[in-house]
Parts: sequence; C-alpha cells; structure tokens
Amino acid sequence: MHLCANQCLYLQLRYSFLLSISTYNKMWAEAQEALNGLLQREIEDKSLKPQKDRITVFQTLATFYIKYVQIFCNLETVYDQIVHPQKRLVIRQVLEGVMGRILELKNEMVELENSEFHYFDDILQDLKLSPEHIEIPIPRYFIKEKVKVLREREKILAQILMNSGLQDIKPVSIPGALVIQISERARQGRLRATFMKQIYLEEKRERQARLQGVKGPNLDAAALHIQKVWRGFTQWKKTVKMREEEMIFLGMNPPPQFQRISASVARAQNVETKRCEVQGRHETEYEKALVSIKTHLREIEGPDIKESLQDQIRQWFIECWHITGKFPDYPNEEEGGSTAIFSQKTPDQEEEEGWKMAPSNFLPIMEEGNNQYKDIWQNRDERWNFLQEYDPELIKEEKRKEVEEEIRVQVDELMRQELKNLKLAVDREKDKKRKKGKKGGKKVSAAKDGKTIDSLYKELVEEGLLIKPKTVKLSDYVGEYSYLGTTLRQVDIEPMPSLTDVRQLIALYGILPLGSQAVHEKAPLVKALLLAGPTGVGKKMLVHALCTETGANLFNLSASNIAGKYPGKSGLQMMLHMVFKVAKQLQPSVIWIGDAEKTFYKKVPKSEKEMEPKRLKKNLPKILKSLKAEDRVLVVGTTQRPFDADLRPFCKVYKKILLIPRPDYASRFVLWKHIILQNGGAVTKSLNISCLAKVSDGFTQGHIVYAVQTVLSERRLRQMTNKPLTAAEFLSSLARQDPVYKEEEETYKVNLRYATSARRIA
Repeated sequence: MHLCANQCLYLQLRYSFLLSISTYNKMWAEAQEALNGLLQREIEDKSLKPQKDRITVFQTLATFYIKYVQIFCNLETVYDQIVHPQKRLVIRQVLEGVMGRILELKNEMVELENSEFHYFDDILQDLKLSPEHIEIPIPRYFIKEKVKVLREREKILAQILMNSGLQDIKPVSIPGALVIQISERARQGRLRATFMKQIYLEEKRERQARLQGVKGPNLDAAALHIQKVWRGFTQWKKTVKMREEEMIFLGMNPPPQFQRISASVARAQNVETKRCEVQGRHETEYEKALVSIKTHLREIEGPDIKESLQDQIRQWFIECWHITGKFPDYPNEEEGGSTAIFSQKTPDQEEEEGWKMAPSNFLPIMEEGNNQYKDIWQNRDERWNFLQEYDPELIKEEKRKEVEEEIRVQVDELMRQELKNLKLAVDREKDKKRKKGKKGGKKVSAAKDGKTIDSLYKELVEEGLLIKPKTVKLSDYVGEYSYLGTTLRQVDIEPMPSLTDVRQLIALYGILPLGSQAVHEKAPLVKALLLAGPTGVGKKMLVHALCTETGANLFNLSASNIAGKYPGKSGLQMMLHMVFKVAKQLQPSVIWIGDAEKTFYKKVPKSEKEMEPKRLKKNLPKILKSLKAEDRVLVVGTTQRPFDADLRPFCKVYKKILLIPRPDYASRFVLWKHIILQNGGAVTKSLNISCLAKVSDGFTQGHIVYAVQTVLSERRLRQMTNKPLTAAEFLSSLARQDPVYKEEEETYKVNLRYATSARRIA
C-alpha cells in the first residue's frame, strides 16, 4: 500500500513536471512573439523623421520601456524554469539583450527629462496595466549560478573573522534540559489550577442549591436551551467566517498570517525543486557532450574540412594570378586569415541629422537571438525529446564551425608557406622576402606587489575594509507607487519620488549591471551612485540589498572606517590599490562610502580634523576614471547632509544622485503592516493601520521599525492572543522620536536640483 502511494505521488510529480515544460515553452513563444513585434517597431521608427515634440518622444520611449519590462519578466521566469540546456542559451542571450535595452531606454528618458525619476501612470492606464507590471524583476540566475562560489567565500570570510577575533559573539542559550524542566513545571501548575477551580465551582453550586432548596434540574429544558445557544453560536461563527473571507477577497482585510500549505502548492514546490535538479543534470550532460562531440567531429570530419579549405585557397591563388599577373598577399591572422579572403564588407550608412533614438548596443543581440528562435526553435518538432535533454544535431552544427576555425588556422600556416614557395618559384629574380611580424597585442602585466589575491583578501577583512553584507532582499524595501506623478508634472509641480521609484532605480543602476557581465559591458556605464536622504530612510539597507541580490563583495571606505589605517600618501595609495585590485578580481563588488559628503567637505569641522575625512578627495576621481566597462565595480555613497559638500567636485564623482524621501501615506500604510508582521505581530480589526499611517506623517522607516520593536516585546507577543494590538500602543514610542519636517525635505529637493545642474555644467 505504501509503495503504491509512493508510485502515485511519483507519477503525479512527473505529470506536473511535463505539463510545466509545455507551459513554459508556450510562455517563451509568447514572449518571443511580443519581442519580434517590438523589434519591427524599432526598425520602422528608425526610418521616420526626427521628432520635435518632447512629450511625444517621451511617450514613445516610455511605451517601449514598459513593453520591454513585460517581456523581461516573462523571459526571466522562462529562463529560470526551462530545463533544455540549448534553449536556455538562446533565452539567456535574448534576456541579457532585453535587460540592456531597458537600461538604454532609461538613459534616453533621463537625458530627455533631466530627471532620474519618471512617471508612467497615464500610459499604464492607456495600456490597462497596473504598477506591478513594470516592477523590475531580479534575475534569479545572478545568485543560482554561483551558489557554490558564494558559499565558499562566506566560509572563508567567517574563518578569517573568527581567527582575528572579529566574529560577533553569539548569545548564550539556555540548556535544553532546563527549558524542558521549566515548561513541564508550568504545565503541571496549570493543570493543578484548573482542577482546583473545578472543585471550587462545584462546591459553590452545591452550597447555593442547599441554601435555596432548589429541586433537581429540568433536563429537557436544559437540553433545549443548550441546543438553542449552540445553534446560534455555530451560525454566528459561520457568518463571521463568510464576512471575513469576503473582506479578504475585496482586499479590505489582510489575509491570515499563517496558512496551511495546500496539497497543490506543496506539489508545485516539489515540481520546482525537481526542475532545478533536472536543470543542473542536463547542464552537466550538455557540457560533457560539447567536448565529446567536438572531439568526434575533429577526428571524422577534420581531414575533409582541411582538404576543402586548401582547395578553396589554391583556387583563389590561381584566380588572382590570372587577373593581376601575380600572386596575392596572404592576410595575416589579425585580419582574419583566409576568412578575410571570402568576406564582403558593406559600406557604412550615413546618419540623418536631427533627434532620433540613440543607436543601441543591444538591438543586434536581441535580433540575433530572435532569429535563432525563429530559425531553430519556433517550428521544431520535439516529440522525440520528451525529457528536454540536449539535441546532439545542434551541438554538431555549432562545434563544426569551431572545428573549421581551428583547422583554418592550421591551414593558413600551411598555405602561407605554400604561397611563399610559389612566389619564390615564379619571381626568383626579385628575391623578395616579406618579413611578417605580429603587431603588439600583449597586455603589459600589472606590476606585482608580491601578494596573492587570497592574502590581500585576508588583510582587507582583518583591517575591516572588506565586510560581510547583511542578507537583505530588494523586495524587503517596501513602498507604494506614485499615482499622481504625471498629473503633477503637467502643472509644473515636481513630485516627490516614491519608495517604489527608488527601488526601481537601484535595480536598474545597480543590480542588473552588476549581475550580468554582458549587460555591464555594453549598457550606459554607471561607475558611482549617491543615495541622499534623511536618517532612517533605508540608504544602508539598499547598499546591502545590492550585495545580496548580486552576490557582490562589500568594501567599506567610509571616512570614519579608514581613519588611522594605512597612514600617509603612500599608505593611502597602497590601500586603494589593494581594495580595487581585489574588487576587480572578485567582481562584482560594491565600494561603500558612508557620509560621502565628508570626503568633499567645504570646511572640515575641528572635531573631525584628526579623522582626515578628505583623504580620498584627490584619488577617488582618478580611480573611477581607471574603471573600465568590463570591471563590475560600483562605488555607492550614502549621505544625509549633501549640502555640506563642495558640490562641483562632489557631482563630478557621483554622476547618478538619487534622493530617497520620507515615505508618503500609501507607503506608510504598507510599511506599518509589513513591519508589524515581520516582528511577530498580528494585524486584526482592533489595529487601525490607516490611523497609524496618518499620525506617522514625517517619520521614516527607521522610526517605524523602532516603534514596532519597542512595543512588540516578548511579553507583549505572548499576550497578543487574548489582547490584540491597538494603534494607541505605538504612539508613545513614536512620539519620543524627532520626525523629518517638510522644510528639511524641501532642502534635499532644492540641493538635488542644484546638484543636477552643477553636474551638467561639470
């Protein structure tokens, strides 16, 4: 019986797995169809006359942006779930092309509007979409494909911290036997109290009966009364449950905090786990097949390929002799060797004058991936490939080209010598020997400092310059969308960005480029990012989220952290050399500079002169200049007082400046619920979240977290079952903190506007 149940479960999982393959293949086809339509539109728009109306241009860019984001979401899901290794290669190419195109369109909108923040509420309404449809997803393969590397690095970091005595000391836990003893004594005490209460109540009833001379109870009347009360109670419970379900369905009440996982959800989770295992197994088999099939092709088809190439090149020798009367010069390896003989170059097209969308580095990548899909996968019969394993014929086609290229290099050497002999035989009187030399293509190796990357890594950890990032997801940065952005801009009022806008920009400027080498090398390059805003809005949290989502190393070059370390000019240069060398070698990396304004102080306060906060002022611009497109290194500054800095050099370093505001009403409403639930609380009818969101106007996320953690002590959490939370409980802890006033927020806004203009002048 047990065996039969296991077999049934296995068959159910297998059926669900195969069904999901069909679903994700269909999703891929739909995404490719949408992408094909967009590519056609982009090609058509190139032939149109330049646009002069700024609003029309923005509408065009925004519409492209929104549609590419939708395709991005679907392709990311498909790439994560499809198990066929060769399909995943095509999807990955298109996915990275779409990511890069989104960043290019974002850059176009920034250049057009002179603002980092854009609002699409009118376009979303026309397209009948919600703000969730343009949420930038974080590709899961950023972490999945380097889990082993990250775990190994985490172990090394923990070992170094422990050896150097920098590991956080864990709180001493109570022994298990003592916990059991305390719990058992409490249980016995409760039972004894309940037993004594029953005895007391029974004696009390007997005394009252003796005093009043009451006769025995009327059993029929008692049964009728109990039945009446019970029916009323059960009906009331049903009504309350129906009402609660209706309110949850309408979105008026939060869903239950703890729900039992249904059988269908559990089965879906099992299928996803199985799919990940199959995906890894198929990838391994595919990698092995690449080597074995290439070796087989080289052995079987190699001699024929070599002979065919030699015949073609000899034919070229003869044709040139008949046309020009002499033998040609053989192209060198840098020119492509014999491939240059048969290649044809097309003349460059002239560009039209006027405003047009900037040329894209990613359109050719997407077009190539789209053509591969149409040529290979769109109408391919895969009925034989039930388990979605690799296709050997496709590998042969791919590896045949590689084998041809390798053999071509060998043939070129032979044919160069053959051509040389022919020339000597025909033109002996000239006795001309061509000296061939390869142009310098070797990179000068960097001067060795005598230290390995491992030793530098260890030294930076011990000095506190390389730190362990906190595990924080970008989705933990909770906030709502701004629904009035376009309306306010139409009446010349610059809206305050919402927390969702900030989250989107962190994904676009930080996570996507750091997570993908292909995107970082060709997308608009962002080397430094500044997060400006009052205390408690989550600047450091966003820095840690950047590292968590991309698996990046985190270096701390804050003025307070480097004070007294590597003193002197030579010491500073050595420190920066070590930091950026390790950052490049172990990329992606984030260089965090807290209190970034201190590096560019107009005047250093007397209390901070010993700290030398301006140590990095001269070196930082030079280092940023040395960062290339292939270096996935991002400098992130955080500041709560940007107005203390000398803005001209400050803005030369930080080309992207993001203002992080205090949360608005909608964001505070979401935040209160999220933080209360996160800290073990329960949201019930007794807790008026709307009231809390209203009275906390001006307070930041940090203030709300402090208020919630102060109220939700262990003792209060134990009482919550009998005593639900109320809004009044949080007011006292909230009132003890100083809010961010509107005037202070306006100061940030004005300084950001001035910084933007200063950056453009610079």
